[in-house]
Amino acid sequence: MATKHKVIIVGTGPAGLTAAIYLARADMNPLVIEGQEPGGQLTLTTEVENFPGFINGITGPELMDNMRKQAERFGATFKTGWVTNVKTESRPFHLTINGKEEIEAETIIISTGASAKWLNVPGEKENFGKGVSTCATCDGFFYRGKKVVVVGGGDSAMEEASFLTKFADEVTVIHRRSELRASKIMQNRAKENNKIKWALNKMTTEVLSTNGKVSGVKVVDNSTGKEELIETDGFFLAIGHTPNTAFLEDKVELDQNGYVVVEPGTTKTSIPGMFACGDVQDVTYKQAITAAGTGCMAALDVEHYLEGETTLDWSQSLS
Repeated sequence: MATKHKVIIVGTGPAGLTAAIYLARADMNPLVIEGQEPGGQLTLTTEVENFPGFINGITGPELMDNMRKQAERFGATFKTGWVTNVKTESRPFHLTINGKEEIEAETIIISTGASAKWLNVPGEKENFGKGVSTCATCDGFFYRGKKVVVVGGGDSAMEEASFLTKFADEVTVIHRRSELRASKIMQNRAKENNKIKWALNKMTTEVLSTNGKVSGVKVVDNSTGKEELIETDGFFLAIGHTPNTAFLEDKVELDQNGYVVVEPGTTKTSIPGMFACGDVQDVTYKQAITAAGTGCMAALDVEHYLEGETTLDWSQSLS
């Protein structure tokens, strides 16, 4: 017989753990299903300096561990495993864990996040957090007065390159094609910035490091086959994200890129009783603090859904 729960949170990270804290404090006894990387992408981040409340910063793993312990303190329970199937046709929802175990839930919060796309070249993942980054907004501050590269040719790459010029002395954009995919307005803005250099029609083949920090990038010219070394202190990937929603296909409304669609201003999905928070539904911000905020929203939405309320009474919130 399947184990029954009021609410199951699928995924951790700042969104899922914040939802767990709020729901546990409300005596909802949430069960959190954490995958093979509990805590999400922040567990791979060495230093977090922009999460409010930590004057001297905090490491990503420490921040996630603190949030997990806080949720456990109020009664949240955790289970390691993958959700391989969800039956959303009726309530309670039926979830399959690791392809065999069946559990039931009156409500579900999806907080499985979105994973940054990688080039999968030598030295890339090995130097993540040591000069390799997937978030200029998060890590740009560390490169004041230094040289960095940005890989990508779309709007996000142009935006990240322009942002990094606030700190770095030189930003080189590496793109595998001779033409950029970014909108003309974003291209023009980047091309007018004299701090931005261009390495177009070139493929990154390796990220180099010296004394445990990124020191250079090897690229190959697609036309000539000539190899080149670009010296750099930072390597920023801006080739997009993939939302972790494969198990939700045909179960809930997703947008064309696979992100969970939510009702504006809420965390409600197309399935009553199913909610989504964090990067899995955020195509714009992708910050720890915004993810945590939507985790709070999801917890509030779940509480009021279970109480049968159609409108939120914020005076009776979980605070």
